[in-house]
Amino acid sequence: MTHLQPPGWAPAKGYANGIAARGTQIFVGGQIGWNALQQFESDDFILQTAQALRNVLAVLEQAGAGAQHMTRMTWYITDRVEYLARLKELGAVYREVMGRNFPAMSCVQVVALMEARAKVEIEVTAVLPDAPAAQ
Repeated sequence: MTHLQPPGWAPAKGYANGIAARGTQIFVGGQIGWNALQQFESDDFILQTAQALRNVLAVLEQAGAGAQHMTRMTWYITDRVEYLARLKELGAVYREVMGRNFPAMSCVQVVALMEARAKVEIEVTAVLPDAPAAQ
């Protein structure tokens, strides 16, 4: 996997401008902040985000992948003001769950998500590198 950083551009903070990768593509559908039983344990934005990220990681692990294989992440949030006000907490919970793996990212505020209590939904694309050919 190669991070794409055009010459002369300021470094991206907390995401990559682009990533090039080769291998098995993994597409993780939108994950929200509920648990494996599809029950919300909190209405707090940060706690829901942590759960959504754990859900993403669980799906990646089913493909034999991890956070280091993420190439693209799209966030759908319901409150831009809260997102911006809580960036420090958000960064901490992101690093706690995903480590220092920063794919190409987009974040969009939406009017609502399909689950009324959901405050965030996260989609991920990952690439698991092909195994080296046997010699």
